Amino acid sequence: MAGKCQICGKGALSGNKVSHANNKSKKISKPNIQSVKTLSPSGGHIRMHVCTRCIRSGKVKKVS
Repeated sequence: MAGKCQICGKGALSGNKVSHANNKSKKISKPNIQSVKTLSPSGGHIRMHVCTRCIRSGKVKKVS
């Protein structure tokens, strides 16, 4: 599965996981990327890797 949204370019974020004892270790937060079949400008079907926020906001027309 792709690591970036093909519409908005949203990718992984890095930060620190902080314990109760204030120990810090690196963590990675990945976006919820879904594989969606959409219509291409030429009229055919293409498969795109898109975040759920773009699907919900209507930036991508989902085809069943």
